[in-house]
Amino acid sequence: MEVILLEKVRNLGALGEKVKVRSGYGRNYLLPRGMAVMATKENIEKFEARRAELEQAAAAALAAAQARAAKLAELGAVTIAHNAGDEGKLFGSIGTADIAAAVNQAGVEVKRQEIAMPEGPIRQIGEYEIDLNLHTDVTQAIKVVVVAA
Repeated sequence: MEVILLEKVRNLGALGEKVKVRSGYGRNYLLPRGMAVMATKENIEKFEARRAELEQAAAAALAAAQARAAKLAELGAVTIAHNAGDEGKLFGSIGTADIAAAVNQAGVEVKRQEIAMPEGPIRQIGEYEIDLNLHTDVTQAIKVVVVAA
């Protein structure tokens, strides 16, 4: 299946590129989210007419993500208090929703989908370096300090 990308997609291509993807990925992910359109002759013509508008929207989204990254860099560390045992092991865990709530409370708007935790949820007291994927081109690291409540 060939599609035209309406925005930059990580590990796939940039705005306006005509790429070949698997049918399920295109039909179930890219098309419903408005990230791509089928590469038909009429869709190519429509895309070329809207190209400037889409590029301007992409530039605005990138600038907004860079501004949020600058705010996060100024933020420093985010502290989360959680119930823990004597050995520093948490009762439960701290996941993306908890980190997003703490960062939002600190004054910077972050969605939980933007938080990358490749090692899984936090289960120990300590300091952790967490990456936030704010845009396909903008990644910002923040420090999360977990303390016993």
